[in-house]
Amino acid sequence: MRVLIVCSSGGHLTQALALRSWWGEHERHWVTLPTEDARSRLQGERVTEAHYPTVRNAPNLVRNFGLARRVLREFRPDLVLSTGAAIALPFFTQARRVGARTVYIEPVDRIAAPSLSGRLTYPFSDLFLVQWDSLARRYPGSVDIGMIL
Repeated sequence: MRVLIVCSSGGHLTQALALRSWWGEHERHWVTLPTEDARSRLQGERVTEAHYPTVRNAPNLVRNFGLARRVLREFRPDLVLSTGAAIALPFFTQARRVGARTVYIEPVDRIAAPSLSGRLTYPFSDLFLVQWDSLARRYPGSVDIGMIL
């Protein structure tokens, strides 16, 4: 399976890296932010750096929609996985164009209130995972997987 892992650096990347036993079995490509944290932690991985900052930055959001179109067309993933945050939206809205399924994992620090990224990607997610039962009630059809860290 070809997996495209899309996440911000920092805590979102930490959560994605915690799933190594799963993604390590698959051909993968990462999309993350151009930070030293991400570069050092993903050394040796195939990585595309997204336009940054992504939070409330409309020009970079538009640029990242173009980046998503290019990466999805070139890599042709079977699955797009994200642990957040804003960088996920351009990839989730376009994943179906290449026949990819989408899985979003709401970050562990979201206990009672949904994140903005979660709310935006939820309609485009084939599988929406949360880490707290209290949050599962906010996303009908979501699956509580417990904490991944």
